Amino acid sequence: MKVLELLPWYDWLALAWFFGAWVGYAWFAKYWGARRPSLLATTNRYRRYWMLQATVRDPRVLDGIITQSLSSSPSFFASATIIILGGLLALLGTTDKAAEFVREIPFAARTTMLVFELKALVLLAIFINAFFRFTWSMRQYTFGALVLGSMPPPEDFASGKFEREQFADKAGKLLGMAAETFNDGIRAYYFSFAAMAWFFSPLVFAVATAVVVAVLYLREFRSEVLHVLRD
Repeated sequence: MKVLELLPWYDWLALAWFFGAWVGYAWFAKYWGARRPSLLATTNRYRRYWMLQATVRDPRVLDGIITQSLSSSPSFFASATIIILGGLLALLGTTDKAAEFVREIPFAARTTMLVFELKALVLLAIFINAFFRFTWSMRQYTFGALVLGSMPPPEDFASGKFEREQFADKAGKLLGMAAETFNDGIRAYYFSFAAMAWFFSPLVFAVATAVVVAVLYLREFRSEVLHVLRD
């Protein structure tokens, strides 16, 4: 009960709305994407086309280069997330000065040191989640590269010794899973901006969360890039 008394009810409501919107949108994007193809679902089709092409290519140097290039993005974000986590841990060590700085910002909510630390911890948890998603995406790209490297030569596929569709499906699904995990990490970055708004007020926090959900929806289901890929 003492934990509940740490924040006013409207702060708890805004925090519940934040996590509910995050989890709810992740569920919506995954299951609604099966009915109305999202950007991720659409690009997954191209990943499978790519792997089908790889089965008739020899050598597959180009495919390996593309896979390595794709894995560089989660690697970069994982490194950047480590730096952000270090900054947030340093912030927790100087919360008195940081809280004083926030109080100087116009319209920022005046809170106790304990509440300020709680808000910083929420940010820390978000970026820890992002780090785990990015590093898992890196490993999944490694698994995809492993399957790609183990593909038999085109002659074996042509003779029926190995199933071409099976290899393409397996490699395409692994690369799609890696892309989905990377997308989860990027989504955490988006929601971290909404969490930063909590330092101003719970109302701004709730509004920022709604804006982030709207931006994510428009980019994943209504963007011009999606229309081009689907045409």
